[in-house]
Amino acid sequence: MVGGTWFGYQQLAGPSCSGEIELSVAAAPELAPAVQKASAQWVEEGAAVSGTCIAVNVSASEPVDVAAAVASKHGATLAGVGQASGTVVTPDIWIPDSSTWLLRLKNNGATAFAPGNGASIARSPVVVAMPEPVASRFGWPEQKLGWTDLLNAVSKGKGGLRAGIVEPTQDAAGLSGLLSLTAAAGAAGGDTQKATTGALRALATGRSALRQDLLARFPRANDPTSIASGLGAAALSEEDVMAYNSTKPPIPLAALYLEPAPMPLDYPFAVLPGIEPAKQSAARVLFELLTTQGFKKLLAAQSLRAPDGNWGDGFKAPQGAPSPAGGPASAAPAGVGAAGGLDPSAIDRAVSGWSIATQPGRMLAVIDVSGSMKTKVPSANNATREQVTVSASSQGLRLFDDSWSIGLWIFSTELVGSRDWQELVPINPLSSNRGQLQQALAGIRPSKGNTGLYDTILEAYKTVQSGWEAGRVNSVVLYTDGKNDDKDGITQAQLLSELKQLRDPERPVQVIIIGIGNEVSKTELKAITDVTGGGPFVTEDPAKIGDIFLKGIALRPNAPR
Repeated sequence: MVGGTWFGYQQLAGPSCSGEIELSVAAAPELAPAVQKASAQWVEEGAAVSGTCIAVNVSASEPVDVAAAVASKHGATLAGVGQASGTVVTPDIWIPDSSTWLLRLKNNGATAFAPGNGASIARSPVVVAMPEPVASRFGWPEQKLGWTDLLNAVSKGKGGLRAGIVEPTQDAAGLSGLLSLTAAAGAAGGDTQKATTGALRALATGRSALRQDLLARFPRANDPTSIASGLGAAALSEEDVMAYNSTKPPIPLAALYLEPAPMPLDYPFAVLPGIEPAKQSAARVLFELLTTQGFKKLLAAQSLRAPDGNWGDGFKAPQGAPSPAGGPASAAPAGVGAAGGLDPSAIDRAVSGWSIATQPGRMLAVIDVSGSMKTKVPSANNATREQVTVSASSQGLRLFDDSWSIGLWIFSTELVGSRDWQELVPINPLSSNRGQLQQALAGIRPSKGNTGLYDTILEAYKTVQSGWEAGRVNSVVLYTDGKNDDKDGITQAQLLSELKQLRDPERPVQVIIIGIGNEVSKTELKAITDVTGGGPFVTEDPAKIGDIFLKGIALRPNAPR
């Protein structure tokens, strides 16, 4: 028996039962076989709750697919994840590869998303995978490599290390590696933004949407040309490396355990909200089953560790693997924290920085200058809403390099004659208009007018669409602190109707609306972005709009999953 005998198990397992409750479990593909074996034995031995038989259906599900389904159900918007396919059904229990999925959902709109438990049932350190001949050049296995060393090797341009990454918005190991690399860039001194952007762009040239695609780019022949032209390094899980090497490739991968150690994959056992009490009872016992010594052996067969970093019998650790992984070497990068103590703002910054650096855009920033923007913000030392917004916009401008094209408008009501908006800077490459934008931002002041929201959004959308550029994310980013208040303007119904007619799937324009203060209607804003793509982001505390701006700008149009 996998789990042994314990009180809870005896209460819920019996020799006879009637009826059936089906407990659906979606587990990360590498973990699913172990969960399936453990639960199958539990069911075979008479799993029941209050006399009702329990059936456990375990599916191997990519975390990004389940995340898309959960996000759709709870009204969240995850950058880079895209829409749910409609074929993925949210399970009763979700065991993704990382707690970052749960945190991203909670922090990006799924405010009612409160899964039960969430404790780790397995672990896999995140490593840097290198073909062994490449790793040897870095002193492996004798010499320890740090993230700063990797950053320097990746950032050398043509003579540097050919590095790759699985899209970090869709892959937890990729995100973990990204967090460590950006932390190293931030600690390196000098021009932090330039160093970070350079590293991200170097990674982006070797990015893959799928892990298997990335793995296929490692050298497949043991000759200098193949090694030189193949992928030289990528952040993957320890399990990925072990699984790859188990296929006996021509060139095995070395697993480099860099310091400080990146955030590991921690496989949280998340009981999703809304399931019935009988299923909740069964879920509690299933969790107990998945924390036993017997399950530790099943994890070892899948090249996974127990939650404490130790491994069970049969685990064939890569050369140089630390055990247990719970000591100082397992600390996460600064500002990130261990599983359960993750810093959501660090994740948002990493994701948005990745999006900005690797996918240049064409953006029209539109700032509300209605009279209510004079309202003071206690949490920002009594600066006005306008001042806080302009400050966030100025700081955001520093994130964009010269490959971006950005323009600037302001709006209120009757700002220029009967017109509600005014162009301050036309949309042009930052290489030519950065100074003009900074000067225009510094001169923005609130007016005496109201909020001409609908007329302005329609015209801004038309303007961006008319100059649409392929290969870029074309978007409108609008800041406002109020509902539409323009007695002479178009209605909401007219706005939505016109946007639907203008919308062109071949020339998409995203509308990101950042609502400031408690007078904003998120429902009103969402009705607009549901038509255009993008999303509304609302905070009652204007001092937080800098972080919200990062979330919004990280959004990218994605095909349905």
